[in-house]
Amino acid sequence: MSLLSSIKEPQDLKKYTTKELYFVAEDIRKIIIETVAVNGGHLASNFGVVELTLALHSVFNSPTDKIIWDVGHQAYAHKLLTGRQQQFSTIRTYQGLSGYPVITENKHDIFGAGHSTTSLSAALGFAIERDLNNRDEHIVAVIGDGSLTGGMAWEALNNIGHLQKKVIIIINDNQMSISPNTGAIPRYLNGLRTHPKYEKLKRNTESFLQKIPLVGKGVSNTIERVKNSLKYFMLNGVIFEELGLTYIGPIDGHNIEEMKIALDQAASSEVPVIVHCVTKKGNGYAPAMQYPDKYHGVSPFNIETGQPLKLKKKKTFSKAFGDSIVRLAKNNNKITAITAAMSSGVGLDKFAKQYPKRFFDVAIAEQHAVTLAAGMAAAGLRPIVAIYSTFMQRAYDQIIHDVALQKLPVVFALDRAGLVGADGATHHGAFDLSFLKTVPSLTVMAASNGIELDEMLEFAVNQQSPVAIRYPRGDSELYNKPKDSQLLQLGKAEIICEGEDVVIWAVGNMVATAFECVTCLKEKGISATVINSRFIKPFDEQLLIKLCNNNKLLVSLEDNVLNGGMAETIALLLTQNNININYVALGIPNRFISHGNVTLLKKELGLDKESVCNTIIKELKIGD
Repeated sequence: MSLLSSIKEPQDLKKYTTKELYFVAEDIRKIIIETVAVNGGHLASNFGVVELTLALHSVFNSPTDKIIWDVGHQAYAHKLLTGRQQQFSTIRTYQGLSGYPVITENKHDIFGAGHSTTSLSAALGFAIERDLNNRDEHIVAVIGDGSLTGGMAWEALNNIGHLQKKVIIIINDNQMSISPNTGAIPRYLNGLRTHPKYEKLKRNTESFLQKIPLVGKGVSNTIERVKNSLKYFMLNGVIFEELGLTYIGPIDGHNIEEMKIALDQAASSEVPVIVHCVTKKGNGYAPAMQYPDKYHGVSPFNIETGQPLKLKKKKTFSKAFGDSIVRLAKNNNKITAITAAMSSGVGLDKFAKQYPKRFFDVAIAEQHAVTLAAGMAAAGLRPIVAIYSTFMQRAYDQIIHDVALQKLPVVFALDRAGLVGADGATHHGAFDLSFLKTVPSLTVMAASNGIELDEMLEFAVNQQSPVAIRYPRGDSELYNKPKDSQLLQLGKAEIICEGEDVVIWAVGNMVATAFECVTCLKEKGISATVINSRFIKPFDEQLLIKLCNNNKLLVSLEDNVLNGGMAETIALLLTQNNININYVALGIPNRFISHGNVTLLKKELGLDKESVCNTIIKELKIGD
């Protein structure tokens, strides 16, 4: 029987010696790798914080003490130690455990996470409530060095230092986000890592100075200047201490005993404290340690070899985008590429290698990425900003104020649009059509396959105003366009096939589903027209009116929330033009969708082929 199986609540850890906790760490890694090898998930990030998680739960008393995870994809060990061992095999599967902390899932998940740089602001919120009610529990926030490149984290640090609320901040320093970290902050942390003797030297110097007889304020000020000179000489500026936070570290994040000592020291402080822990992403599994970026998020794989069980034979949309931007950049030296800590995720690896001076990974800083692109565009360049749909939400004001208002020719490439599957509610790109189509001067497009994405990207870089192109995760060859497909024209939809009973007006990823419905409907005697919307803004109003006059039923199909999406555009146009037709809008309802296989999620939402066909048959009253 493993030691882990006897742990029902984190308090059970307190009965084990430090030596025994390492055996628990082995048990945790074994369960995580066996589960992720089957379900897929975040491997490297979780292997990097096993000892850190054990130390946290050994020292603090969750859930009385609050442990808040930034991003949250590194909380697998936390889940295993908080009563979820029996359900852990269901993680990231349909109706199973989430791959992230979810406040409705477990009492130890104090604050939900999925996007980065949120933990410090949330922790300060908890600390303020604690102090207003005169309690004394500890508030602990775990944040990665990658998240410290995000502006929101520094806004929170500024506020914590100002208010001097007792918050314990754990920096999980593994030198990685999804891609290797870039920028001045990671470089600063590297400076701290390379000067581990700083704290000892500082303490010895303070002890020496205190033994000198002091006379007057001038001598005290001199000593303070000597201490400051020492830390600036050693570390090129102790940023955290200047912000009013006590710094402890760096600590070996895989040494449980050192971690517990540091956490006990932090817990005894009455002021905000930063504990800097150096960890190795993927620690304990050789392939993940060697290639931490590739094992950040993985599909099911062979544990012995580390190789995926199913080789990806089809070209993904991300790969199609990457190939397209490289092709376009060859003949246009004004094209630049910008991403936010996800160069490999969005398919920009090839571009970065071929055009390193025109590639910019700004780290986890989506707002900066967009305004940086605005500056480039205003100066005459043609920037393409490639970010996941869910993360582009963070830069909405910059899209409006810095780009669209000035009609700057920035291209937004929104990867992972629509349902993304196992990452769930925090990562579904279900809102982009809604929040983008309301922005003046912004053209909004959706690609149905990789060939169309290439065409749209070429179209976009030749526009004199901003353009957003959204496309889903996965196979870009799922839907093959007819050979006689129409040329791409601004605001014009594409007629895939023509019928006389129903118009299925689909967008992006749903065009493939609409096309699949044609055969099924034909067997029921229903003749269907399928439209690839291509443009959400401007919308092809002329074609919509024409088709509504010649068909009995109009069905819109989108993998975006119905509120504010393509459905609302169509409904408004029908009203404005006094068109009386039976109209059914199919899309994502106005609620957050959980995690699970995309096929199962579409079935649940009535967006799979069978459900769409059944809806059409019912509306046309076939067989009644």
